[in-house]
Amino acid sequence: MSAELPEFYFRVRENGAAVFRVDTENRQRRIEMDQIAVVNVNNGQIKAQGDHQLTPAEIAAIEDWKDARTEMLARRTVDDIHRAVDHLNLTTQWVQSKATDDQLDEITDTLLLAMHDLRSVLVRKKADRVMRARGEKE
Repeated sequence: MSAELPEFYFRVRENGAAVFRVDTENRQRRIEMDQIAVVNVNNGQIKAQGDHQLTPAEIAAIEDWKDARTEMLARRTVDDIHRAVDHLNLTTQWVQSKATDDQLDEITDTLLLAMHDLRSVLVRKKADRVMRARGEKE
């Protein structure tokens, strides 16, 4: 383990993180982690833990982490969509070359409905973008 530990540790949860202050300045030289807050990346809330009063420096560090985490999650989402496109292409190849009639019977309706739903949303969103762009030009 490195000699210099960060001042804060963020235990990631589904919607944010529990925030801990990392302390090694004790008589046993053990790592102690005291929870000081929870942060929600979905709504931006930062709540102090128990009676702890967050300092401006702690709030700034948590805000920095929240901003970086939000940016990383957005990048991951786009990466997941690129992987979904790859999976659609692989699915097309599988349907065309390897799928049995029973396998196709099992997945065809569900896949067609999901693809129809996605196409409808994509077409609507694209039309909205085109209309906004036309409105900005005029």
